[in-house]
Amino acid sequence: MTTAFYAVDRLEGKFVIVVGDDGKSMDVERSKLPKGVREGTVLRVRIGPTGPDWSGAEIDRAEERRRREETKQLLDEMKKSDPGGDIKL
Repeated sequence: MTTAFYAVDRLEGKFVIVVGDDGKSMDVERSKLPKGVREGTVLRVRIGPTGPDWSGAEIDRAEERRRREETKQLLDEMKKSDPGGDIKL
């Protein structure tokens, strides 16, 4: 059985909107996910024959940290090439 990562995009009432690494979003009932889920949480989910098995989803803090660090590095690289000041159109 394979696994996939999903990032929590937002919480909307009884639902959590998650985005998979393929860029597709899904609405998942909050009650099916582990306690402590919040925006930015990364979930490791087993993929079965009918799709994601949310009952076995686990919060993956290590992957969350890795993604945050990768994002920070990308932003730092972009800042190096930004001359600052106003944008002239």
